[in-house]
Amino acid sequence: MTLAAAFQSAFGRPPAGVWSAPGRVNLIGEHTDYNGGLALPIGLSKRTYAAAAPRDDARLRVASLQAEGVVEMALADIGPGRIEGWAAYVLGVAWALREAGLPVGGADILLDGQVPLGAGLSSSAAIECAAGAALSDLYDLGLLADDGARARLAALARRAENEVAGAPTGGMDQAAAMLAQEGRALLLDCRDGHTEQVAFEIGAAGLCLLVIDTKAHHALVDGQYGARRASCERAAGALGIATLREIDPAGLEKALTELVDRLDTDGEPVEVVQRRVRHVVTEIDRVRQCAAALRAGDWGEAGRLFAQSHASLRDDFEVSCAELDLACETAQAHGALGARMTGGGFGGSAIALVPADRADAVADAVIAAFAAAGFTAPEPFAVMPSPSARRED
Repeated sequence: MTLAAAFQSAFGRPPAGVWSAPGRVNLIGEHTDYNGGLALPIGLSKRTYAAAAPRDDARLRVASLQAEGVVEMALADIGPGRIEGWAAYVLGVAWALREAGLPVGGADILLDGQVPLGAGLSSSAAIECAAGAALSDLYDLGLLADDGARARLAALARRAENEVAGAPTGGMDQAAAMLAQEGRALLLDCRDGHTEQVAFEIGAAGLCLLVIDTKAHHALVDGQYGARRASCERAAGALGIATLREIDPAGLEKALTELVDRLDTDGEPVEVVQRRVRHVVTEIDRVRQCAAALRAGDWGEAGRLFAQSHASLRDDFEVSCAELDLACETAQAHGALGARMTGGGFGGSAIALVPADRADAVADAVIAAFAAAGFTAPEPFAVMPSPSARRED
């Protein structure tokens, strides 16, 4: 059954259209977005689809092929703390659009989420941006018209995730969903919103980007993600700077020393906060280096930076887990140029930069290693950089 036919069955009328938005893989630049830093994501071919039609009343009805039942709510009743679960990502976007003064009315929306849940591939931003694209077209908001309009929708989707869904994420996921291009990586400056499309023509280089969904599911609303963000904000406050982006890599050791005297004694020990700061500052610099390597076609350097990034996330930011570490170690032992966890961490997915003729062997080796360790079987799959949110029909 097509999504349009499923919409007819669920709501008793045909949809006005079908829209979609991609999940994302972040090549490098983890936990940098909320620190005003840099990130380098690509859009995924795995997408979330939204069939939608306007309503004459001021109510939203939302359903998903991956969930039972219909969630219905008056637009006036949507707000922070009033809705939980997957529907908050849809309802929150309508709320954020209305909070921005945009004339959004009621709608029926049916989702088909093909981005794996809990895999660190930004299924939530794909939901938000597919729903936002649908509402933009239904109510002629023009938020798909150009990159500026798309960036505005990305910012509103982020507000929905932060304030209604309650996940304290930065804006990288939504920016990727709204601005990604086929064959390109999006170099995103999270301090001023500047973007640059960097060629990522991996197939022409005889390489493959292998995503390894470890099946160790994560959730960004369980407190660990927020705790890391709070550590970074505490350090920036102690140093008297707006974000950790203000620390030049050359001045990192000086800043870490200053934290000893400037941090209050409450909360995490100073040495823990120092490790968090070290990761963020060095990771932002790795993004710069990786973008330069891609421009130069230096795939070996990109792989080396992937491996450095994972070590930093594992040891300094402490957001990896046994499954992610095993996936990266095994991929590199079997021919990957580099591998790292991707996404917020505490589970989710790893990525590996692999010669195309070694992709199957690397995937098989990871599956075998997980079986030997007694872990749930992972799902490796190859990805290519894919386009952003769009209307499908």
